[in-house]
Amino acid sequence: MGRPSHVKPQRTGTSRREFFKRSAGGAAMVVAATPLVPMGGLLAASTDRSGASANAVFQHGVASGDPLQDRVILWTRVTPRLDATEPAPAGREADEREDDDVRRDGKVMVHFVVALDPRFKRLVARGKFKTGPERDHTVKIDVTGLRPDTTYYYQFRAQGVISAIGRTKTLPKGNGKGEAQHLRMAVVSCSNFAYGYFNAYRQIAERADLDMVVHLGDYIYEYGDGQYGDVRPCEPAHEIVTLADYRMRHAQYKRDADSQAMHRQHPLIAIWDDHETANNAWLDGAENHQGDTEGAWPERVKAALQAYYEWMPVRVVDPANLRRNSRSFAFGNLVDLIMLEERLAGRAQQLDGSIPTPLGLAFTQTGAFADPARQLLGATDEAWLFDKLRTSTAKWKVLGQGVMFAQLKVRGAPNALGGGIFFNSDQWDGYQPARNRIYDVIKGVNGAKPVNNVVVLTGDIHSAWAADLTQDPNNPEPSLGGYNPLTGEGSLAVEFVGTSVSSPGVDDPTGAVANSLKPANPHFKHIDLDKRGYMLIDANDQRCVCEFWQVDTAAAISNVQTLGAVFEVRDGLNRLQVSSITSPKANPAKLAP
Repeated sequence: MGRPSHVKPQRTGTSRREFFKRSAGGAAMVVAATPLVPMGGLLAASTDRSGASANAVFQHGVASGDPLQDRVILWTRVTPRLDATEPAPAGREADEREDDDVRRDGKVMVHFVVALDPRFKRLVARGKFKTGPERDHTVKIDVTGLRPDTTYYYQFRAQGVISAIGRTKTLPKGNGKGEAQHLRMAVVSCSNFAYGYFNAYRQIAERADLDMVVHLGDYIYEYGDGQYGDVRPCEPAHEIVTLADYRMRHAQYKRDADSQAMHRQHPLIAIWDDHETANNAWLDGAENHQGDTEGAWPERVKAALQAYYEWMPVRVVDPANLRRNSRSFAFGNLVDLIMLEERLAGRAQQLDGSIPTPLGLAFTQTGAFADPARQLLGATDEAWLFDKLRTSTAKWKVLGQGVMFAQLKVRGAPNALGGGIFFNSDQWDGYQPARNRIYDVIKGVNGAKPVNNVVVLTGDIHSAWAADLTQDPNNPEPSLGGYNPLTGEGSLAVEFVGTSVSSPGVDDPTGAVANSLKPANPHFKHIDLDKRGYMLIDANDQRCVCEFWQVDTAAAISNVQTLGAVFEVRDGLNRLQVSSITSPKANPAKLAP
């Protein structure tokens, strides 16, 4: 959720600005394992939920991400020991001396092992990676040659110290017979360190039956102390702008014990939103970027993305253009997860509204808002998405993306396609022609085959929503291109919007604000504005279910969570219905100790 820079927010209230965002090198050696000697000890570093790992060398924990059928990225970061600046004593093995030696150029050798069990009795891979100050001593290894749909455990060693044990999992392989039968994943977004504790991460870490965690962006926030939250202090204390700043902020987030717990238990698939750079970012700037005092926007983006790729377990899509980060993951023949970059690669600048409302300046989708040249994804990624949707053979086409896709209005306009007054020009509402082109692909215009079973997953606005996706929700006649809110007829797809991990929503304990939005927005089946938490997505061949899980607070450390609501979409129906809690996957692999 965005806010103007340099203004300390109120801790409660229902202002529109608090509610909706406006315009808002080293090389790894990996070998197949015959019997190998594991690293000694194999003990996980202890953690305190109020602080960081007790491991002095691996202070930022371990993580994995971007799993495929035969590979996964393993990540850690080494904190060089000040007492390890000289070579280890003679008589030790060469690789052990190398481990303990911080070279004069700051290089450190890191060893890793991968196994099928948490005691590392069945090793499958080992290797080493040289890191140093040029990459902020981070380690990213793309371990290949793994089995599909298999849980692995991994661990690092550097300077004579071993890391915590991590747990990860590869994607299943489709064989035309629906080999992948059950996907279960947690979905999160908007983890603001300054606004509180990552209790949602802790709850996710304790679920053994998840296949992965999907993060929809705002993994970090760029603001300084007191600018957007004051529960926990920021590092550095000022707004982050330089490479050193972004590195320090990522380091602070990675030292959080609950973040470490989630990362070491589950692989992460992540896309950035705006706060990984600056609030309400677009191709050529951001609301929270002042060029006269903060330098050129391309330089800030370059710094932010270098730190992001160093500190996150994600693959680079295009080394020649780091702003491109859309990519897809095939969960057998069950789910194609299509992750969309929506900020830096092609987005046109957000337009300002001009219609006064009690919630701020709103807009109609006319004039410049109706310009088909205005892009949100950019032409390249838009064409890529269209191809993915049209060619996917998976049962479910799941879009992981940042900003709300569904229409969200202050006031509706019955029987008028695209009519009404809209809240937030930073969302897809501000890019109506681009959204309509996606709807055209889903509908199968010009003789093309319609695309069924599209599920959109969204973060960004610190609140929970479930919506039928339709181009004309205020027209109650489906035969005329409208939508029947009682039956769901006319819906083309569905959207689940997850609340934040810790970022603030609306103080709406009675649901009064949520209820005030429903008359103009009959396609929304669920609106919860003031809870923090995560979504649990459970998909099989017959249905895709979303469970909205809520933590009781982000202002203090807590272990309490409750189930808020459950909705599902059935195969081929493309509309929501109320559902019930799903059954966990049977016999999940053990969590890492």
